[in-house]
Amino acid sequence: MRSAAQVARLLTLVPYLQQRQWVDLADVAEDFHVTKEQVLADLEVLVMCGLPGGLPDDLIEVDLEVARDEGVVNLRNAPDLRPLRFTRDEATSLIVAVEAVREVADAATAQAAQRVLDKLTDLVGDGTPPVSITVDAGDDAVRDQVANAIEQNQRLRLTYDGVARRETTSPTVDPVRIEVRDGASYLVAWALERQDWRTYRLDRIADVTAVGHPAEDHGLAPSIAGWFDGASDANIVTLDVDAEAAWVAEYYPTRDVTALPDGGARIVLSIVDPGWLTGLLLRLGPHVRAVDPPQAAADALAEAAAVVDQTPELGRTGSCKPVAGAFRD
Repeated sequence: MRSAAQVARLLTLVPYLQQRQWVDLADVAEDFHVTKEQVLADLEVLVMCGLPGGLPDDLIEVDLEVARDEGVVNLRNAPDLRPLRFTRDEATSLIVAVEAVREVADAATAQAAQRVLDKLTDLVGDGTPPVSITVDAGDDAVRDQVANAIEQNQRLRLTYDGVARRETTSPTVDPVRIEVRDGASYLVAWALERQDWRTYRLDRIADVTAVGHPAEDHGLAPSIAGWFDGASDANIVTLDVDAEAAWVAEYYPTRDVTALPDGGARIVLSIVDPGWLTGLLLRLGPHVRAVDPPQAAADALAEAAAVVDQTPELGRTGSCKPVAGAFRD
């Protein structure tokens, strides 16, 4: 008995070969993500398939010797097949992918993606599960400007609200592409001031200005890292937080979350950028009960202490010295 995967592949292989004459065996294998040996095994099954009756003119014809010896496939006398319907999983995967494209595309591409989604929904019908994709893609106008600059190979000046340094900067960049990682869209670009590749979250780009200069070729841009890329056991941080800060476990990817009896939470995070953790701790403030290891909170404590020193009236209400790993005053 043939596997369900092979049957599905054969049903797709017939129309594929009908549209191609004398196609290379290696190309077929690459397009179907299988080995050449698997394609030959599929062809051996195909020559036993065809219309009812089993007469010579009823069966699909493939010259197996030519396929084996010369690596070329030619299919003849194959019946017309009705288009395959998507399985539930296939439909969901395709709709999710198109939804993600629509979320980060420029206006024209977003409209095209919507038309594809409408057709997919009509084709699949009620069997399609509801899908909702949310990508932090920033302002539509900013995204369109960035996409146009990439297409037209134009240099840009950004107004960028950075989180790690908690300041607004104005980098001049040669934009290359937009990528989506971990639910957010990023501009991959060459930063002129830093003379290196940088990524900028689109939802943190407040404004874009074309500088009237073509972007230069800086070679192949690297793919951006995902949230956990580069993370290891050495940079895992555990936060004990009040109930008011438990939203962190829902908003950011976590290693582990444990509910505490009083409504708080113990949240285990992988930290790739220490600056991001500093910003998070300062944002949460007194709702952080403890940080493990304690040194992970050192920068946040130092910045908080500096603010207290510069504002004497704050010093009368508390201190910023950690006690047994605690971050709270």
